[in-house]
Amino acid sequence: MTWSKYAAILLTCCMTVVASGCSEQPEVKAEQVERQGMMKWITTDKAAYHPGEKVKFTLQLNPSESEAKVFVQYRHLGQKIGQQTVKISGTEAEWEWTPPKDDFRGYMAEVFVKTKDKVMDHLNIAVDVSSDWAKFPRYGYLADFPKLSESQMTRVIDRLNRYHINGIQFYDWQYKHHDPIKTAHGTPAAEWPDIANRPTSYDTVKGYIDLAHRHNMKAMNYNLIFGAYEDAEKDGVKKEWALYKDQALTIQDSHPLPDSWASDIMLYDPSNPEWQNYLIAKEKEVFKHLPFDGWHVDQLGERGTLWNAAGESVELPHGYLSFLKAAKKQLDVSYVMNAVNQYGQVFMALAPLDFFYTEVWSDFPEYGDLKRVIDQNNGFSSNKRNTVLAAYVNYELSNAPGIFNAPGVLLANAVIFASGGAHLELGENMLSKEYFPHKNLTLTPKLEEQLTNYYDFLTAYQNILRDELQPSDLTVVSTGGPALTADAAQGKIWSFAKKKDSSDIVHFINFADANTMNWNDTEGKQVEPKELQELSISFSRDRKVSSILFASPDYYNGSPVQLEFTQQDNQVSLKLPKLKYWDLIMVNYENASG
Repeated sequence: MTWSKYAAILLTCCMTVVASGCSEQPEVKAEQVERQGMMKWITTDKAAYHPGEKVKFTLQLNPSESEAKVFVQYRHLGQKIGQQTVKISGTEAEWEWTPPKDDFRGYMAEVFVKTKDKVMDHLNIAVDVSSDWAKFPRYGYLADFPKLSESQMTRVIDRLNRYHINGIQFYDWQYKHHDPIKTAHGTPAAEWPDIANRPTSYDTVKGYIDLAHRHNMKAMNYNLIFGAYEDAEKDGVKKEWALYKDQALTIQDSHPLPDSWASDIMLYDPSNPEWQNYLIAKEKEVFKHLPFDGWHVDQLGERGTLWNAAGESVELPHGYLSFLKAAKKQLDVSYVMNAVNQYGQVFMALAPLDFFYTEVWSDFPEYGDLKRVIDQNNGFSSNKRNTVLAAYVNYELSNAPGIFNAPGVLLANAVIFASGGAHLELGENMLSKEYFPHKNLTLTPKLEEQLTNYYDFLTAYQNILRDELQPSDLTVVSTGGPALTADAAQGKIWSFAKKKDSSDIVHFINFADANTMNWNDTEGKQVEPKELQELSISFSRDRKVSSILFASPDYYNGSPVQLEFTQQDNQVSLKLPKLKYWDLIMVNYENASG
């Protein structure tokens, strides 16, 4: 080997392995570290990164011993890919890391505080390197747009950034559904009322978009595909484009709203080319004046039999597909469309959409139904498009002020994330109803921390959660403790498996103490599951297992743990260290290819 090649390798070692020197430090095992509260919080500067982009970390510490040091391990799944020692300045540490150049990868940064060479504290944060948000969408929302200061908006976006939210739905920001941005002589108005007669500030909408872009978040402009105000005719909308509830054309279909609001929503035929051209032209005006990245298109679900002005019956899903294709041709931006209770989703699969989006209602009431929706969407696209679910937890509880019920929130997210989906829930607050500004319920600090771990987990392990996984025939049985079941069932542990390349990924969701199997936990009465320890399980495989990785958002801040196991006569036996809400194991095999 020439000296120049050796020097290059040496330099790479110094840059990648450790900032303060080239010697490889012993690997720290997160499961052996108990939190001491020396670190307050950690964040990254962006929600996602393009390949080759530097990640900037900021860590805030509580006052501690002067000899404290920060040590960081970087992981992709179970593999350690780098480490770094970081200098502390007062109670803050800032540093940079350049991930590998691979696109569409999730990483975990394990951050440890050492004093006198003893590891005293541990926090994690995930990193997503993806050039396109549509690959691993983590969707949030904004719903309040009065005149706000930059610091007020920054606090909201910084919070969403910590959850790695890489796309934001701007809900009900518009002036009128058929005329979204209010203008005068080609210039946007400074302010306008939304449909609930709440004030919307142009500067706030624009300011939020700009802040989102600084964090590599997409900004999505919300609007219905077929809605207009009652006074729409004076703005050029024609009755010949309307949808009717009767063939005699006497009752136009509409969506009634409270009397104090600006208007009911009158419905128009999405397959009508003139309506398409009208609304798409109005949307072009939006994108002319506001730098949105795309259009979040909404619908209202099953409407029964409808007719157009020619007295012909209308198939709405066909109209949705026709409209979306026309919109993409005339306005080439990102598109996401809501399939209310999966209505029309099979046609959405043929449309130019970034990913699937389903608003889940009573047709899919139980935990197992959430996975069924995601599996169905995966089938529509041969696992090429991911799914985001709008699923409102603690619906009835939120009729009065209170707090979210943590077990209901965490069990719903465990099922959605384990099934390969993401959950539209986080914005200025957290969603409990379909009207996003509704915010009677608040999050406790503990639940905020738990959700942070869940979103770190969703991001760090995205390649074994939602990266074109296939079904696996691996079946796990319990050899002690609560029974495992292949279907979500009360009083049992739900276990199902998927396959990524040559590895099996097995999920365990704890319903042993559940008092309801309805995912929405509408009255907030779902109970916290008792922690199970040393859960003995086994499975049969005719391949030699090389390693088994354990990970959970409920333990060790999501860090991976290598498990001991035995394999005899194709029977593999092991123990899950702990199970609260959700664990997974990744089973790797010898001589694996893929």
